[in-house]
Amino acid sequence: MPNASRKIVAVGAIVVLAAGILVFPSLAPNPYILSSGVLVLNYAVLATSWNFVGGFTGYISLGHGALAGLGGYATGLLATKAGMPSFAALALAGLLVAALAVPLGMAALRVRGASFVIVSIALVLILLLVFQSWASFTGGSRGLVVPRPFDLTRPEHHRVFYFLFAGLLGVALLVWWLLDRSRFGLGLKSIREDEDKAEALGTPTFTYKLIVFVVSAGFTALAGGLYALWFGDLDPVFQFSILTGSYVVLMALLGGVRNLFGPVVGALIVGSALEYFKVEYGDTPLHLVATGLLLALVVIFMPDGILPAIGDLFRRFDRTRRSSIREVTAAELRDQRKAAV
Repeated sequence: MPNASRKIVAVGAIVVLAAGILVFPSLAPNPYILSSGVLVLNYAVLATSWNFVGGFTGYISLGHGALAGLGGYATGLLATKAGMPSFAALALAGLLVAALAVPLGMAALRVRGASFVIVSIALVLILLLVFQSWASFTGGSRGLVVPRPFDLTRPEHHRVFYFLFAGLLGVALLVWWLLDRSRFGLGLKSIREDEDKAEALGTPTFTYKLIVFVVSAGFTALAGGLYALWFGDLDPVFQFSILTGSYVVLMALLGGVRNLFGPVVGALIVGSALEYFKVEYGDTPLHLVATGLLLALVVIFMPDGILPAIGDLFRRFDRTRRSSIREVTAAELRDQRKAAV
């Protein structure tokens, strides 16, 4: 497929995806389906935020759920304890978590591979213990009730936050796209391919990793804070769950971590599947089994993700449609030699 045709197909796919997201609230048959759409968009923002680290540097973090939980609790506590307006609390919470990500990143990013994964899991468990034990401040196991910013009916409340999450997703995608085409993004990709070689060639690898980790933490915190304002009730067991980080990684891997829209596609598929599994098998561990099987299928059959697999399919189909000039010329020469003999 020529480059111009590929661009047309890509633009068409983007337009269809954007149109589908925008018209979904009008097509949702009931408030539950609309609330599921809000959750899926929340997952899309989280997966895209995770992809700043996972897609650019190749570092796999299972602890991004902790950053989302911090954003949610920071937003809720600023609104309830400090009496701040909801969206001012959300913005300040994003800045605070991004600032906290600096020392966290300086500690965590000094290790690689499995060690980094273990450190990210430890962060989730530590924060779970802190927020569950500090009941006088966080509400502990009783939870924290967050005042909702709008006095709306339930369907309208879901509709407003659906578009707020869609707007946040658009900003995150734009920043990822800009980074992908920048000199800074090129340095991050060199870390992903070979960190030692990149450092030997003069790339300040630790600084680059820290910066992109802070950016990722900021977007993750905003997603968590927006979820707190939408849902209105925070529970440390849910907010600081290993499953959240696992779901986010699954979504990004399924769609394709090196593609701008990969995490979004993965979130649409996995998020919808999670809601279906919870409805059908929520009273049993079967919804976790189904999610695990989905992850196994992705790793076995599409290790690079859906979008890269589709791209490879198009390229393979294109090669079967037209052979190269060199192949045709060789065949003609062989036929000419046979005829001469």
